[in-house]
Order: sequence, then structure tokens, then C-alpha cells
Amino acid sequence: MITFDVRKIQVSVEDIFHERGPRRAVPLRVATAAAVIQNPFAGRYEPDLLAFQGELRDLGTLLSQRLTDLLGKDAIEAYGKGAIVGEDGELEHGALWHEAGGWALRKVLGDPKAIVPAAKTVGTLGTRLMIPLGHIHAAYVRSHFSTAEMTIWDGPRRDEIAYGLAAATGGRVHERAGGLAASEIKANDGLR
Repeated sequence: MITFDVRKIQVSVEDIFHERGPRRAVPLRVATAAAVIQNPFAGRYEPDLLAFQGELRDLGTLLSQRLTDLLGKDAIEAYGKGAIVGEDGELEHGALWHEAGGWALRKVLGDPKAIVPAAKTVGTLGTRLMIPLGHIHAAYVRSHFSTAEMTIWDGPRRDEIAYGLAAATGGRVHERAGGLAASEIKANDGLR
């Protein structure tokens, strides 16, 4: 149960048909789901943040379900997470999303093993955060190294945090940089 104030939720999706190369019949879909919440620690130092980190799991689950509803759980091949902390907060408030957002997204997707890449910053209204994406089953799949933009035009305010998750239905549209291919994933360790 979410016990903190959620001011807004923003969900966005982009369909990418090409990047000046051959047009795809089915576009790559990249989506983000973000929530702007009141920062309970704004303007002060709190030594113990772990209880709030646990509370964020429900928000992570909500945003994960928004992504899977939009893209289809079985269609998601890449994921990432990000946080923008308003100016009266500290970077560590964004770091709480590493466990809460990553745990929730992997749980909703059936527990893929690869780490959920992350970005976080302290910012202000309209801060643009590029969330790194990586393959959900193996971190070394180079074709799926990409980004998804998370921008909230009116947030985060000084005493807010924007937490977001991102997902994509595949790798880059015209990927040709080599490396481990998704079809070559062998181990179940989240690396290769």
C-alpha cells in the first residue's frame, strides 16, 4: 500500500520505425512510467532511509504494471530505472529506487537475472534524465544498450522526487555494433 503522496503519474511511449536505415514493419517500442511524489526528507538529513525504501516497492510494482500493460510482459527485452530528486533533497533519496524499482520490475517480469541499469540526479522542473537500458536476461547484450528519456515538465519541485522505470521491446533499431547477440545468451547469471 502506498503511504506517501503521489502528485502525478506520467506514462509515455514512442514507436521507432527507423533511424535513417531500412523501415521496420513493426516498430521498436520504448516506454517510461514515472511518478512524482512528495519527498518526506526534503530540507533535512534523515540517517535511516531503509523503511522508506521498502515502502517504495509498491510504487515500483504500480509503475512496472503500467509498463507491462502498455508493452506486453512477454514483449519486453530491455529495461532501466531512474530518479530525479528535487533541490531540497539529496542524491541518496534517488538511490533508494535501486532496490525498490529494480526489485519490482524484475518481479513483474518473472525475475529476469540481469541488473536493471540506473541513472539518478538532483534537478529541478523539467530536468531531462536519460535512463540507460540493458537486456533483461544478460547484461553483455550490446544491441540492447540504449536509453529512454524521462522528463516531467512540472517536476520535480524542490520538495519532490520523480521515480521512473523504462522498458523496450527490443534493442536499437539498426544495431550493428557486434558483441553478444540476444540469441546467444547461455547462462542464467544475468551476465552472458
